[in-house]
Amino acid sequence: MYLKTFGAVLIEGPKWCGKTWTGRAHCRSELLLADPKGNFNNKQLANLNPDLALNGDAPRLIDEWQEVPFIWDSVRGRVDANIQKGQFILTGSATVDKSKYVHTGTGRIARLRMRPMALFESGFSSGAVSLKDVCHGLAEDVFTGEIELERIISHIIVGGWPSVCDMPSDRGALVAREYLKSVLNEDIFKVDGIKRDRHKFELLLRSLARNESTTVTNRTLKNDIREKDFDDVNIDTISDYLNLLNNMYLTENIPPFSNRVRSSLRVKQSEKRHFADPSLSCALLNLTEKKLLENLELLGFLFESMVLRDLLTYCESFGAKLYHYQDYSGNEIDAVVELEDSSWCAIEIKLGASQVESAAQNLIRINNAIAVSGDGGKPARALCVICGLTNAAYKRKDGVYVIPITALRA
Repeated sequence: MYLKTFGAVLIEGPKWCGKTWTGRAHCRSELLLADPKGNFNNKQLANLNPDLALNGDAPRLIDEWQEVPFIWDSVRGRVDANIQKGQFILTGSATVDKSKYVHTGTGRIARLRMRPMALFESGFSSGAVSLKDVCHGLAEDVFTGEIELERIISHIIVGGWPSVCDMPSDRGALVAREYLKSVLNEDIFKVDGIKRDRHKFELLLRSLARNESTTVTNRTLKNDIREKDFDDVNIDTISDYLNLLNNMYLTENIPPFSNRVRSSLRVKQSEKRHFADPSLSCALLNLTEKKLLENLELLGFLFESMVLRDLLTYCESFGAKLYHYQDYSGNEIDAVVELEDSSWCAIEIKLGASQVESAAQNLIRINNAIAVSGDGGKPARALCVICGLTNAAYKRKDGVYVIPITALRA
């Protein structure tokens, strides 16, 4: 749809999530700017004559466009000069300093966020239940089969990286650790040329991993680093490091669902911290299947992280947005899906089937509080518990859906 609507499409996301492969699957010609052939001949050509580098059958793929930032303006100019849709596909794994190019590309270049694969994309979810149907109250009961806890843990450790998602957990974990080494040894310096403290950056990553899927503050992260390093770090430095992680698409925090529900409940404005893939948290904390089996609380947070990763992708496919809800009265909802018509679906995420009852009651209680708040609070269209270890998707007598993550799709 995007290629039929816009002159160019930018696919952005973390390294190694499949952007180039996806672009190649939809293009008819390509320019790979990071290709080392001929002493990086493609990059030299783009620097010398960006207009010439754009010549080729449409859609033309410009891979890793940030290697030659001003090529963005050339693409924008070519799109302006030719009303044809779907002329270019650009890919990038880091945002570029806006001073490196002139025009924003608004209306000409559409942006698509790409993530590591969701369980349905990697073939580990049957797709028997549609999230869109759940949000509209249309999902039907279906038996989905037993799921082993070890299988869930393996998906968390290995993650959704296309090249390794079917690997055993020990090999997948090794790949994730090497991925992070590359980030620490190269990317944190190469993205914008700023010299940063590698050790403190690694400590921040580990602190984020310990606080995955929580609303931990920058100040708490700062204190956590100081406790581990016995050396203070400036709060502005923490903000800079966090911005860099966002710019490399390694984090994608879940915003609060505060201004969408007019309720008398005082809501918090904190984002939920979230790595692009749970495998990164596992690698940073050196987690194995055995360690996670011995720490079920941490496993629960990482399971939530995996589900949120999938929900972000599923929501985007049908124009929905993903939030979380937390207020000062102790009420929390793990995920809120807001549809295009502003209706919403409340979701709790629980690993074990024994947690479904309490999760369902929590959803009903908060939903009722919003509905009777007296100031226009709008109740949810649907309530849902996404579970790891349940063998069926079904609607409870109280109206709450229970859906296995290994049966979910967009």
